[in-house]
Amino acid sequence: MLPTMSTYRAIFANPEFRNLWISSALGNASSTMTSLTLAILVDAATGSALLAATIMFGPSLAQVLGVSTLMSAADTARPRRVLTLLAALSAVAVGVQAAADLSPGLRLVLSLAVAYGLSIGGGVRWGLLGEVVQPDQFVLGRSAMNLSVGAMQIAGFGVAGVLLQAVSPSTVLWIATGFAVLAIPVIRFGLHDRAPRRVARTGLAETWRGNRTLLAQRRTRPLLLALTLPNGLIVGCEALFVPYAGSRAGWLLAAGAAGMMTGDLVVGRYLTQQRRRTVARWLRFLLAVPFLGFAFDLPLAVLCVLVAVGSSGYAASLAQQEILVDLTAPELRGQVLGLESALRMTTFGVTAILAGAMADLTAAAPTMTAFAAASLLVSVALSRPLARIGSPHGSGPAAKGLQTVRAAGDPG
Repeated sequence: MLPTMSTYRAIFANPEFRNLWISSALGNASSTMTSLTLAILVDAATGSALLAATIMFGPSLAQVLGVSTLMSAADTARPRRVLTLLAALSAVAVGVQAAADLSPGLRLVLSLAVAYGLSIGGGVRWGLLGEVVQPDQFVLGRSAMNLSVGAMQIAGFGVAGVLLQAVSPSTVLWIATGFAVLAIPVIRFGLHDRAPRRVARTGLAETWRGNRTLLAQRRTRPLLLALTLPNGLIVGCEALFVPYAGSRAGWLLAAGAAGMMTGDLVVGRYLTQQRRRTVARWLRFLLAVPFLGFAFDLPLAVLCVLVAVGSSGYAASLAQQEILVDLTAPELRGQVLGLESALRMTTFGVTAILAGAMADLTAAAPTMTAFAAASLLVSVALSRPLARIGSPHGSGPAAKGLQTVRAAGDPG
């Protein structure tokens, strides 16, 4: 591991982090191109905002099954082996979508089935990140990983949107398959074969044992709510970009990715821990307010700017995740980050489906406005609970308490 340095250059000089970042970027490029292509295919075939939103974000619902049954693997399985298998599963699934002329229903079923298997990937990856970089580099490493998400979403949505004007959807899906395949050797040969963080049988019982421990902590519950509900409601807005803008939705999605990437860059790289936590209080509101612009008939270029500005508010999650890690015992950090990721992704799926159903009854624009207002209200309601746990000096006792609870739950 490298000496402690708070620069992107320092963590990217670490070959293992670099390979973890590259594999994540390739996976995100593939999934982004796939989700947009499938949403446009389903929207064209059915004309339903609900089905278009479901095919794009509905697979996130499988995360709730994964967090309930498989998430202990984030700490009890060998991370390189799990990530390699998940990359192969993703490549096969996108290849099937590209090769077969499936009905919208079958495409959704396949997406849900694969998403269930992929649900543990976040916990494995974030837990591994904590071992690849120095402890005080975790936020910077997480920021860099988030930048790969933003960059690949910009590239993926933008490239897929352009390609769909010139080539068939199956061609775009084959390109996405190629990105997924490339991630496999990067993981297999670029990461060390580390042992599990704790010795236990991977399965339902161990998953629920860890989940009960994590959810029992009074100070972590507001963090989990803040990381899921406000963000999820804005994803409900994003789920309606295709019904709202059609083939031009890629511009709105790319603008959102650019804003998210900018926020992560500034918060993760240039702010101290105390400033991150102070700024996060306001970023939660910035996330929602610009999306209220969909209440008006604004030009697409103006809406892209508003979406970019609002999406920078997602960077509040960096400070919230940092506190969550501080409050969690080391042997459960993979699972708590996987739990947070899975709950967040599940919320994304639920809100996307609700937004699609509401838009079918009304229209995309008023639904997006309503979801943005709901996100703002939730952030207001969470302000006081978050303020009570936001002190960077208050996390130590809670972390020790979590270790005590975990030890008490171990047999023998």
